[in-house]
Amino acid sequence: MKIIAVIPARFASKRFPDKLMHDLEGKTVILTTYHAAVATALFDDVFVVTDSDIIFNEIQSNGGKAIMSVKEHLSGSDRIAEAVENMDVDVIINVQGDEPFIEKRPLQELIDVFRNDVNNEVDLASLMRNITDKEAIDNPNNVKVVVDQMGRALYFSRSVIPYPRDENAGVRYFQHIGVYGFRKQALLDFYALPMKSLEASEKLEQLRYLEFGKHIQMLETTHVGIGIDTPEDLERARKVVRESH
Repeated sequence: MKIIAVIPARFASKRFPDKLMHDLEGKTVILTTYHAAVATALFDDVFVVTDSDIIFNEIQSNGGKAIMSVKEHLSGSDRIAEAVENMDVDVIINVQGDEPFIEKRPLQELIDVFRNDVNNEVDLASLMRNITDKEAIDNPNNVKVVVDQMGRALYFSRSVIPYPRDENAGVRYFQHIGVYGFRKQALLDFYALPMKSLEASEKLEQLRYLEFGKHIQMLETTHVGIGIDTPEDLERARKVVRESH
């Protein structure tokens, strides 16, 4: 089984322009993320796929591997699908370009889902973490997921799911952590399928997979990471790097 990591990296960002090229104590955010993925030693190869000459050159000039997107894409899945379409690979792990502190263990657990799936029943695997703070549960920026008894995703939403009509029912709330593993065919199918109403409404690409019957295996994790979405996040990340040295 050939397994690669792909890091989709857009230069433009509405909330924090060119965030991936900002300095993180001597190294750009995107290069830090790339090196962290390589350092796990879990993958047969690691690529950054981007729409930006600046990011492409940043990775290539530092000895890394980058792929330039040919088309404009609305989602990370589309960008990755185009990049791997003609590659001889079985499983692709999507590492977020703005999360430079990736950990080996959750990535290993995602890979193990596919290694142990002898009947090829799982199309995607992803991560979730238990949240208990009401503000975090109510926050539409925190995507929630509900799963069945086998840990398969039933639905993702920015709304509170399930709705707590009975607050004593003992429901656990899970926040989706946007790290994915894909079978190559699931990605190619996504690439060819149209956006439907659920995805369009929630602006969550994972709903396209569910709407077309793909199986998403969710794994519970305690991994949080630091996503760099604002200048304040960048300062927090710089502090983490300084304290680790």
